[in-house]
Amino acid sequence: MLPQDKLNLILRRRDEIEAKLAAGASGAEFGALSRELSEIEPLCATILAWRQAAGDAQDARAMIDDPATDRDMRDLAEAEAREAGERAQALERDIQIALLPRDAADEGGAILEVRAGTGGDEAALFAGDLFRMYSRYAEQHGWTMELLSASEGAAGGYKEIIASITGRGVFARLKFESGVHRVQRVPATEAQGRIHTSAATVAVLPEAQEVDFEINDADLRIETMRAQGAGGQHVNKTESAIRITHVPTGTVVMVQDERSQHKNRARAMGLLRARLYDEQRRKLDSERAADRKSQVGSGDRSERIRTYNFPQGRVTDHRIELTLYKLDRVIAGEALDEVVEPLITRHQADQLAASGL
Repeated sequence: MLPQDKLNLILRRRDEIEAKLAAGASGAEFGALSRELSEIEPLCATILAWRQAAGDAQDARAMIDDPATDRDMRDLAEAEAREAGERAQALERDIQIALLPRDAADEGGAILEVRAGTGGDEAALFAGDLFRMYSRYAEQHGWTMELLSASEGAAGGYKEIIASITGRGVFARLKFESGVHRVQRVPATEAQGRIHTSAATVAVLPEAQEVDFEINDADLRIETMRAQGAGGQHVNKTESAIRITHVPTGTVVMVQDERSQHKNRARAMGLLRARLYDEQRRKLDSERAADRKSQVGSGDRSERIRTYNFPQGRVTDHRIELTLYKLDRVIAGEALDEVVEPLITRHQADQLAASGL
């Protein structure tokens, strides 16, 4: 059953906000109240719709139970009770999901890191394919992707590529992509047409703001150096690359994409903050869920989460045993939501089971 007291508090808060806005709130208060109203208004509408549907179902059942109701009216009432009951049940689940504890990082951006794993040149090519998949996916969702650093493979693709993705709800949709991605296909260099298996790792880190994670400047060792790349006058003469070491943890980040040392330093600090914030979150999550059996959303880097089988045109997500025979559309980013949505649904189901709602 839904907690009626909590639902009443939400509805009362909506009324309070509307009253304050109508009374002439201004400046920062107006903006804060408007944002809060936009966040809770959809839930309020769902609560009211659920109560209406539950009331309709109850009225229909009362008509069915009334001995004075004739057969035709009872048939209509039974149909109404079924329809209203199903509507109420669906709305109740929507409310349960909305009441689940929210990950504070879900609405923000993310740092995407893709690295070639086992498989040599083919692994680097696959890492490039994955990065393009996420780039197109980000574009479809209206997000902004900014390259932080890249190390190209000898035959193409990337040994490692890191980018920041900004937009609303980025981390919520991408956080389950962390893990080992495996590819099975015939490499272009394979003369005998044999299928090879290669892998790449994906890490999705919440993009931490300064208010989320404070870093003591005394804990940093900052070095400048010449950018390493394909050559040219800029690469040879300008020490624009930045490497920052967080001494207490030994975490090292390096950014060399921009010609401006100042911009590279800002980006490196953002990347460092995201990695340290992610590590802090992981420790807390591990402590809170040491006995949790489900690995969905754990982001364990050693976990093989997905296989892309090119000969069969198949994508399989091993965490939820989902198989889609539309690899070309998934790897193009067009059908990636068909994998992401079931992962989110499973995670919500696990949360509901744990919460007892």
